[in-house]
This record gives sequence, C-alpha cells and structure tokens, in this order.
Amino acid sequence: MAPSLTNLKISRPLTLKSGLVLPNRLVKAAMAEWLCDFETKLPSERLNSLSKFWAKGGWGMLITGNIEIDPRHMGSPDDVAIDPNQPIDDILPYFTRWAESFRGSSSFDDNEKRTPVLVQINHPGRQSPRGAGSRGFFEQSVAPSAVPINWGPGVLPWLIRTLVFGTPRELLESEIEEIVRNFAHSARVLAEAGFDGVQIHAAHGYLLSQFLSKETNLRGDKYGGNAEKRATVVVEVIEAVKEATRGFKGFTVGIKVNSADFEREGEMEDVVKQLKLIVEAGVDFVEVSGGTYENPSMSYGLEGKKSERTKAREAFFLEFSSLARRELPEVPLMVTGGFTTRLGMEAAVAQGDCELVGLGRPAVLNPTLPNNTIFNKEVKDEDAKVYRRKNEPSWLIRQLGIKAVGAGADTTWYTKQLQNLASS
Repeated sequence: MAPSLTNLKISRPLTLKSGLVLPNRLVKAAMAEWLCDFETKLPSERLNSLSKFWAKGGWGMLITGNIEIDPRHMGSPDDVAIDPNQPIDDILPYFTRWAESFRGSSSFDDNEKRTPVLVQINHPGRQSPRGAGSRGFFEQSVAPSAVPINWGPGVLPWLIRTLVFGTPRELLESEIEEIVRNFAHSARVLAEAGFDGVQIHAAHGYLLSQFLSKETNLRGDKYGGNAEKRATVVVEVIEAVKEATRGFKGFTVGIKVNSADFEREGEMEDVVKQLKLIVEAGVDFVEVSGGTYENPSMSYGLEGKKSERTKAREAFFLEFSSLARRELPEVPLMVTGGFTTRLGMEAAVAQGDCELVGLGRPAVLNPTLPNNTIFNKEVKDEDAKVYRRKNEPSWLIRQLGIKAVGAGADTTWYTKQLQNLASS
C-alpha cells in the first residue's frame, strides 16, 4: 500500500547542517532565466516578477538560475553578473529587491516554514561564448588548460566551435586566486541582500567542473596532476565563501556536481576522493546532475548507459547518487533530472538514494507543482505526475550531428517559457 501524503518522506522537513530548515524535500532546481537588465547585468524587474510563481508553489527550496561572478566571462549575455570592481553599495539594492520578491508571496504563513531561496553562482570558463561577456570579442575564454570544446569529428563541428568559443587560455595561478575571491565576494553580496545561501556550480562543464575533470585539467601545479589536486580550487572556493558569509546565521552553501563526467570505468574512485574533500570543506548539501556542452545528458538523460536497476527507477543520476551515499553518509544529496511521479520521488528518498528531489523543466510548465499535484491530497498516486515537453531539434540541426546544439534549442524553448511567465 502506498503511504498517505502525511507520511511521505518527501513531505517532511529537513534541517541542513547550516541550521536552515527546508519545509519539504522538493527543490526547484536552477535553470537559465536570461533576465538580467542588459545594460547593467543586474537583476531586472522581469526577473523579480518571475519569483512570485516559485514562491507560492509550496517548494521546499528554490535555487535560482546561475549568476556569473565576473561580467567579463558570461555563459550568456543575458545572465545576471556581480562585478567585483563595482562598489557593493551600488549593486546591493538590486539584489535586495530580488531577494524580497520571493518573500511577499510565499505559500507558507509560518516564517519558519517559508521557502528558502539560494542563488547559484558560476564561472563558465571555456563555455563562455565570444561576445557574451565584457571582454573583447577576440579575447580568449579561460580554463584550467588550453583544451577546446570537442563537438566531434568533421570540419563543420570544428568550425562552429571555433567561431563560437575558440580555444581557451590556460589560467595563471594568480588568476585562479582572483576567481576564488570573486566567488566569495558574490556570496557576500547575496548574503547581505537577504538570500538564504548559494549553490556553487561545479557541474555541466563550467569552470569548476573543468578543474575537476582529467579531460580538461592537464595542469602540473597545485591545481592539477591527480584527483585530489584537481579538486583544490573547488575546496578553496567553498572555504572562501564560508569565510565571507560567516556572520550570517544559517547561510547555506551547497554545490552542484556532475555524475556524467565519471561514467567511464575506474573513474568513480576519483570522484569519491574529490567529493570527500568537498564535503570536508563544509558544504551543506550536494546536488548530483550531469552533462556538459559536449555531452548534454542533463537534457537527454543516460539512456543506453543505465544499469537494469537504474532503468527501473526514474531519475537520470540515481545510480551515481546511491554509490556516493555509501561513501558519504553524512551529507544530504539532491538528485535532479528525470523524476516523473510522486511515488518515484518518494521511493528515491525513502530508499536513501537522496534526501532532496530536484525538478527543473517540470517546474517551468507547472510552477506550483508541489501544491497542486505532489502534495495535493485530491490527486491520486497514479495521477500525481510531472510533465515535460521534449522539443525535437529541426532537420537542419539534426544534420549537424552536434548534441549540444539540439539540447541548446530545447533549453532555449524552456527559457522562453520562463520569460513569458515573467511578463505575465
């Protein structure tokens, strides 16, 4: 017999090590919003308007789309960014209004049960397209090593990659230290603005993920050479963020990491070593996702690579999460991608594969999903489902044979729906 809604583990509160209380286990995961004020790169009124849809949905936690820690290096020209060279007093009001936009329409009357809001902070590294940031159009992006994005064999993939991204420049140690300071600075601004925490983006092929991977980090200094050294900069970022926000009670520091980077034989040992260092540095939760611009499994999932046990479950990355759980029993894990039903979410949490269920694209199509479906007593288990729209790439895009281009078209469709919500 299925448990009643009042007994569902996904409906129970969770207190993180930071002291932050999540009223339930459903998390609106980060998605690209592309809603900055184009001139200033600061939060726009349209972005603030979007917040009300999430705030009244009954979520256990909200994670915003990624904002960049340096406007010179942007994942998109429409991303929000925090300029480390701009006085905090000049930009703080914009972020304070953004934080407050989540508060007024919260679905929880009790302040202790309100929906906490975290901001995802990021540096795109080599995945910063030409012209996306304030650096010169022909100025290279940066990365741990000068390894370009690989979109497969052939002249056309090479040409598109060269025109859009080029080959990145290897970072100097002094520049890496500056990046660590910029992560800490952004976290401090967001803490002062009233947000409940930050999520450090170390997945999807962005800069910190590039440092973790032996495919993109070929360094021989303290930031590379083996699995532990490749995690050094991530540990430094966590420690710097925690130090910068120490005076803010309950301020939470999470991290998003890839599982897809470590699917090849023998690489699980490396990621366990890295995750242990990351957890020891003091993160309050770890989100497991996957994919890069080269292999966008965050959009397509892991079909064809799953074990039979994983195929019987819903989420893309549960197998990795259950392996990580055995090695890291003390840290809450969040799995995002592929959940489709109330019972599937409940099974993942009840069986101990994760503590938090992340939902991204279904939350675009149904922003109040927890209230109107998952925790709605009038909705039977067989009907308590989430929905996605899979947007097939055009014939021309399919002929290119580049997965990331097709995934990008799908991402753009969902981002457009977010922007429509913001304007409604």
